[in-house]
Amino acid sequence: MWWCSVPTNRRAVSFLALLLGVGQLFAQPQNQLDASKSLFTVLAALDAADESPDANSPSNHPLRKALRDNIQARRLASVRDLREFFRQHRQESSAATMRLYITFGLLTDGPPDFKPKMRAHELPPDVASIAELGPLLRKFSDEAGMDALWQQSQPAYEQAIARYHEGILKTVQEVTGYVRAPLSGGYMGRTFQIYVDIVGAPNQVHFATFLDDYYLVLTHAAEPQITEAREAWLHFLLDPLATKYAEKINEKKALAEFAAAAPALAEHYKQDFLLLATKSMIKAIEARLAYGNAKQKIVDQAMAEGFILTAHFFEQLPLYEKQEQAMRLYFPELITSIDMKREDKRLEKIQFASERKVKVVAPPPLASAPVLAGVDKTLDDAEELYRKRDLDAARGAFLKALEETGEKPAQAKAYYGLARIAALKRDPELAEKLFTKTLELGPEAPVKAWSLVYLARLSEAAGEREPARKFYQEALNVNGASDAARKAAEQGLTKKE
Repeated sequence: MWWCSVPTNRRAVSFLALLLGVGQLFAQPQNQLDASKSLFTVLAALDAADESPDANSPSNHPLRKALRDNIQARRLASVRDLREFFRQHRQESSAATMRLYITFGLLTDGPPDFKPKMRAHELPPDVASIAELGPLLRKFSDEAGMDALWQQSQPAYEQAIARYHEGILKTVQEVTGYVRAPLSGGYMGRTFQIYVDIVGAPNQVHFATFLDDYYLVLTHAAEPQITEAREAWLHFLLDPLATKYAEKINEKKALAEFAAAAPALAEHYKQDFLLLATKSMIKAIEARLAYGNAKQKIVDQAMAEGFILTAHFFEQLPLYEKQEQAMRLYFPELITSIDMKREDKRLEKIQFASERKVKVVAPPPLASAPVLAGVDKTLDDAEELYRKRDLDAARGAFLKALEETGEKPAQAKAYYGLARIAALKRDPELAEKLFTKTLELGPEAPVKAWSLVYLARLSEAAGEREPARKFYQEALNVNGASDAARKAAEQGLTKKE
């Protein structure tokens, strides 16, 4: 590391003081590694309404399923309202959905009010457009007892945060030491907050900035996502420098023409040269902090992906390391040293990658996990479409499953899927016929129990309380029924007239 070759004690004393400053920074209430009750509630609501991606991923934290089952089993009116709201505001992809509602959770004060932390005109437009979600979440929080569930979840969150603490502190110390930033009392009046979340979709990283506030949300993963935390922290340290010296950076903007030809480079980097330059600097610093052959590999990959100034910064950073100034003072030198003719020649030879190299996160191994094929694969695909509420496509898949098999248990699953779709489309007569057909085919215990519960609810909706009680009791008598189905049946039996 660069500080190992420091020849004077003065630099060593400064570095020790800097480390103490980092410790103070992460001890401050507004700058810490923590969990968010607001995010916990928003993501639990999204999950309970079946609108959160990867609900059945083997990479999920166990708390996610336990919380979802707890809430869904109670059939709360607030969840029905939320499901309709989320459906009306469904985004173009699951990633966009997560991004929107995580942003909402970050920018509201959470329970009990879920009011924006910022003035209306300061909110991102997409967040402002779902402001009416606040009252729905207040109702949901009250009905679901989110305060109690949050308290019960604290041991799991404490363990999740503990997994990150050492790695986060180490990387923050390392990076902050490299740029020589004094952090006691904050950094340039801005804040940096890391939230660890374990009830949302796994293996996700969400980094966002709002005015002077930087947020990093890390969801559950097999290994702590320290690399992503380091990149976010480097943005926190370098973004104000890029803004301050924007005029100097934009003098080199002609090089952006090369980046425009990089297929793997995201469009926002092609449109924002300041952001592209900052990211190139981040990649170069990461390479300088790496060991051995990894240094050049990081540079080569970054250049191939379109971060076209990485090689220049990587070559210039050793000069920075040998002198006394902090990065905030030396930064202009790194920009003015860009030789346009030299970079033109370098970039003319670059072979850009056709796609960005993505880190593959392997889920924990499953014992003898089956590979689905035939009707089993069709039914699994149909269930996934149903979960996403793509009902027409799900109906087609369930009908296809009926054509693919003559086995009664598999046919029962298909009729069960069609029955639930009919119920969602408010066709109770068809739903009743299909649930009855499901039972006639001798379904597996979980499907049988839930079919009986659905028939009970259809009877209740028709004002037929006695048949409903009979169906609920039959569901309770099913050997092998899921806990959620049993709870639903028990609640149905104890419901007041």
